[in-house]
Amino acid sequence: MDLEARKARLLDEFRARFAGEPEVWTRAPGRVDLMGSHTDYNQGFVLTQAIDRDTWIAARPRTDRRVRLYSLNLESGGAFDLDHLDKDWQSPWTNYARGVASIMQEEGISLSGFDGLVHSTVPVGSGLSSSAALEVSTAMLFAKLGDLAIEPLHVALICQRAENEFVGMNCGILDQYTSTMGQADCALLLDCRDLTSQNQPIAAGMQVVICDTRVKRELTGSEYAERRAQCEQGVRILTGFLPEIRALRDISRNDFEKFDHELPEVIAKRCRFVIEENQRVLDTAEAIVAGDRVRIRDLAADSYAGARDLYEICSPEMEKMYAAMDSGPGVIGARQAGAGFGGCMIAIVEEAFVEPFAAHVLESYQAESGIRAQVYPVSAAAGAGTLAEAIQSG
Repeated sequence: MDLEARKARLLDEFRARFAGEPEVWTRAPGRVDLMGSHTDYNQGFVLTQAIDRDTWIAARPRTDRRVRLYSLNLESGGAFDLDHLDKDWQSPWTNYARGVASIMQEEGISLSGFDGLVHSTVPVGSGLSSSAALEVSTAMLFAKLGDLAIEPLHVALICQRAENEFVGMNCGILDQYTSTMGQADCALLLDCRDLTSQNQPIAAGMQVVICDTRVKRELTGSEYAERRAQCEQGVRILTGFLPEIRALRDISRNDFEKFDHELPEVIAKRCRFVIEENQRVLDTAEAIVAGDRVRIRDLAADSYAGARDLYEICSPEMEKMYAAMDSGPGVIGARQAGAGFGGCMIAIVEEAFVEPFAAHVLESYQAESGIRAQVYPVSAAAGAGTLAEAIQSG
């Protein structure tokens, strides 16, 4: 569905549901990490990019404090009062929008109600940050309706708090930062401690390709929280030997080798992965700009092996997908994406080989898993804003 057809569909559905015209359209992109799994909440680095799959909200302001919000993707939704924000267990996806409203008001930002219709091309539960795209698009909508000037970084922090405190997912800043701060044609080298980033142009001839295992992740489950707690436990132990550290980001590989025997075996494995992955981010950022195919392949392979053996976030389907990607024509590098436990994986592929690569992955993965995957190239996209701004910049 092209942009105009997508807009026309939302317009028709908005008129049918709300008997009127939308006045404001906002959008926010999903994202994928080119390198850096689970480094964000360890105050490390991530090489990330916003992608040209995004979440739109078409909206009309209301004169009261009610929000009516519905999704074309899920064919569900509901209404809520800005003065009484509770979780919705019937349409839980609306909790991301409710959470944004809750945190914005907690910070003293005055909000008004709206009628809104959501449509997203970011697959839900796939590791491409569909929740962050909804949060950020909602925050941008409230800002636009209220004629509020909110800095993009502040938007990202509001949305992170919404997911942490209202939804109950103790995520890092990665998803929301990328969705607000993304740059067209560039990856971002994000420093998750000081919340700054550097634009990293992707060398010519290389294409990022998403390979969706079609196995949904549920990040509010115990695995993510357990990994985070294990990293924090490792830091607490290691501060007895390295008192200056605050997070795994502060520990060099050489220092870790001196004291890893002081950690319980599983904690040592988790910490080793994050420390090594953090360095891989910095190395990959250089290799992506330089177009160093050999280095990219080695780093991606090491990241996947660490995710499988040290951080243990791989599933049988991810292993089958990795084998399919790694053997595909034109592949430069392949690895997990996001938090793991299913969802999407990522390959960097020679542009001229994207079609035969996709065909190979689809055939190979289905033969091994019995699951029909989705494979599609993505481009680095601009961060959140109004739809008009996106059309103008495009």
